[in-house]
Order: sequence, then C-alpha cells, then structure tokens
Amino acid sequence: MRRLLSSAPLTLIAAVLVLAACAPTPPPPPLPTGPGSGGVLRDWRGIITSYDRDRYQRVDAAWTLALQQARRQAGSGDLGSLGALIDPGAARGGVTPPVGDYRCRTVKLGSQGGETGLGYVVYGWFDCRIEMTANGLKFSKLTGSQRQSGLLFPENDRHMILLGSLALAEEPPANSYGQRPERDLVAVLERIGDRRWRLVIPWPQYESNLDLIELVPAG
Repeated sequence: MRRLLSSAPLTLIAAVLVLAACAPTPPPPPLPTGPGSGGVLRDWRGIITSYDRDRYQRVDAAWTLALQQARRQAGSGDLGSLGALIDPGAARGGVTPPVGDYRCRTVKLGSQGGETGLGYVVYGWFDCRIEMTANGLKFSKLTGSQRQSGLLFPENDRHMILLGSLALAEEPPANSYGQRPERDLVAVLERIGDRRWRLVIPWPQYESNLDLIELVPAG
C-alpha cells in the first residue's frame, strides 16, 4: 500500500485519505447480559476481595460449626420449625429468583462468643426486594436493624453469588461492595422450595458464624 501511494498523484492520495477519515468506525461487540434482561454482570471472581474469597471458600466449615453450636447451646426462637432452611444440602435447581418484593427473615446460627453466646436466633419477618438494575439482579433488605444489599452473580443452576454490603440501625442504604471493607459480605443464594430461597452468609462480621436470610415472595 505504501509503495502504491508513493507513486500516485498527490490528488489521488488526498482523496484516499479523505475517504479513510470518513469511513464509519465498526461498532463494538455486544456486551454480555445479566439474567433476564439487559443488565451487565462481570464475573464475581474478578471483583471479590481476598478476605471474602477466604470466607466463601470456608462456607462448609461455617455450616458445620454453626449447626453444632446451634444444637448444643441455648437460643432464641423455634429452630425445629425451620426445616430445609437449616439443611446444608437443601439447594435445588432453577435458582434465579423472580424480580419483585419479598418477605424475609434472618436466622443467625452459632456464636462468635463461643460457648457463652446464643447458639441461634430466629428473627421475625421484614421486607426485602429483588430488582433488575443496569448491572444485573440486586438484592436489598429494606427494613430491620441489619440491612444487606448487593448484586447477584450467576454461578450455576443451583447457586448465585452475592457481593454486597451491610447498613446498620438508622444508616442510609448500604454502600456498594468494596467501599467499606468492614461492612462487605459474600453470600450464596440457593432455592430451597417451590417459592422459597435463602442467602447463606458465612462468617459474618457480627455475632454469629453463619447467617441465613430466608426469602419468600410477598403476597
């Protein structure tokens, strides 16, 4: 091409350069979309911190210790009525939840205080929501003194991974993941019934060794 241009008349070279400048730029390839809509989700493995990766990798150990403590120590609420919610192997296929409002309750298992603390606490029902955002599905706990929120990342047919943050008491809604490391959390979303899901939060920052948030569609 250079050899042809060097031997061409100046008027021809100018015309070629003008045409090249006017040629449209090819559009970029389409971005991958999140579940159920046009939201874009990156792979959670490229976002998670090393601290939360360790918590996630030790989720089985959190289940084991928390259930042992819950079964031998005094607690608050009716642990025996929870059924599949406290069964580590209860996950079913078809995990992706529908967008909408949910009733949710938190169950704390195990005690960071060892044998001196409550082995479990079963809380009442609060309000939660799952919505589609520009970045994909987002979970938010809307009421209560501990309010988690974060993005849900597809993992496989039985699991989604939540990377989020925690707001306490009268604080505004939680910040995005990574802005306040002391409030960051990692969780696994699982479907455990026809219209029943749970978020499994291993090694939370406060009180327990495993938190479960049960989700059922409102109404």
